[in-house]
Amino acid sequence: MIIFKKRIDISNYIVNYKKTSGKIGFIPTMGALHKGHISLIEASKKTDTLTICSIFVNPTQFNNKADFEKYPVTIEKDIDLLEKAGCNVLFLPSVEEIYPADSSTTLPYELGFIETVLDGKYRPGHFQGVCNVVQRLLDIVQPNTIYLGQKDYQQCMVIKKLTELIQSPTQIIICPTLRESDGLAMSSRNMRLTSVERMKAVKISEVLLFIKQEIKPGNLQDLKQRCINYLTNEGYNVDYVEIADATNLTLLQNWDGKTKLVALVAAFLNEVRLIDNRIVNED
Repeated sequence: MIIFKKRIDISNYIVNYKKTSGKIGFIPTMGALHKGHISLIEASKKTDTLTICSIFVNPTQFNNKADFEKYPVTIEKDIDLLEKAGCNVLFLPSVEEIYPADSSTTLPYELGFIETVLDGKYRPGHFQGVCNVVQRLLDIVQPNTIYLGQKDYQQCMVIKKLTELIQSPTQIIICPTLRESDGLAMSSRNMRLTSVERMKAVKISEVLLFIKQEIKPGNLQDLKQRCINYLTNEGYNVDYVEIADATNLTLLQNWDGKTKLVALVAAFLNEVRLIDNRIVNED
């Protein structure tokens, strides 16, 4: 695996590589890698001739400075995992490489409704920061395909909107959420959980499964409130438990029994904010 830390170096490498008409797959990450990330590497390797992963903890998408400072960093372990997975290239830039002092300020992205709900509501500015860094990474890597995990359901939709706004030809592939044996969605933030918190963390996936099992056509408010109450009683500080149209994230109060739904949860377990989602009614 080749490691690049300078954008000019990886850009030159990619320009030369593209002369061979190879296909580039790209997995952007913030490090603290786990099997979920590795599944994205594996998905790329099945289709692409060159698989590139980036590790960059992006400061512009954190609306909480303490959260940014506590984000887990495990570079040596990450490199080992990527090498074993057969990743071809790792881009490991500094903040100055992604946001050079002489770079132009990116104008606000017109994300529309998608930025006003769920994490867009509870983490103001978060998705603007996501778009800012993803556009810069796409400009540098010039991938044919970008691989994202379904665990960040709303973020996947935001990045799809971004590629439309900037008219990027990059194809987006969304891969299934990987879970621990007890159902907890794999996440870098899980590293911050204490042993007691880790045992409680599974409650979020249990709530999503409960929604999937109990949902019926009609009013959804009572079901959502039961889930909020349950998590609150388990010691969570709940941002939201919502049920939405899976195609556009319109939040639903009533269900017609036909619309494809996604249930989404975000809640704090002490200092750690956990998110998860599940498609409620499969096609």
